[in-house]
Amino acid sequence: MVATEQITALAAKLYRADQERTPISPLTEADPNLSAEDAYRIQLEWVRLQQQAGRRIVGKKIGLTSKPMQQMMGVTEPDYGHLFDHMVLSDQDVMRTDELLQPRIEAEVAFILKRDLKGPGVTVADVLSATRYVVPSIEIIDSRISDWKIKLSDTIADNGSSARVVLGSKPVPIDGLDLQLMGMVLEKNGQQISTGAGAAALGHPAYAIAWLANKLAAYDISLHAGEIILPGAVAKAVPVEKGDHITVRFSEIGSVSVAFG
Repeated sequence: MVATEQITALAAKLYRADQERTPISPLTEADPNLSAEDAYRIQLEWVRLQQQAGRRIVGKKIGLTSKPMQQMMGVTEPDYGHLFDHMVLSDQDVMRTDELLQPRIEAEVAFILKRDLKGPGVTVADVLSATRYVVPSIEIIDSRISDWKIKLSDTIADNGSSARVVLGSKPVPIDGLDLQLMGMVLEKNGQQISTGAGAAALGHPAYAIAWLANKLAAYDISLHAGEIILPGAVAKAVPVEKGDHITVRFSEIGSVSVAFG
């Protein structure tokens, strides 16, 4: 295991990179043997720094839920990160690109919980019964690692490469929704560039959330009522820059948009 003082130093390095908008070299470049377990320790220390700065946890995000992404990263399970209050944007907001380093966007169905979920043993049925509603969302991912040259431990330590989330404005109850087959169309500057379906997130987005609740049980962490849970992208990430406009449309639950200014 990496020594506690080194964990603290690496978390501070990532925190400064985010604050100063200056990417750093991959952590795995200096330590090729950095484990996922130690990377989560770095992430939790980074979370503590955010809370120390007055920011509040409002949810969690899951990444690496598609089989192609897992194969590319050489892993067999997803990863996760934390969402803070300053990360949440509303439908049709403008995202200032000078607050980001090298952003990309992903389309997801965001779950809002009405009661706590804590593993082990959480099932898809538990997730569905604990969900207040879903909304279309755009996750803005970013990396504090130069040129996205990340391995699994880099992105875990970097809070799952999280940055912002844009939430749709019309909550939809999940009763009667086929979240597995729900289709998605992603438009960039008025042009359709990607499509997908809910099954891309571990076969079913609620299964991804069950995985997260059970994974977090090892750290004695719960998913809490009122939290936003992002279960993973339904299509590949798309790079964005100043001047771009993104719209994501989901069948049955509507659309969400964001502009980059």
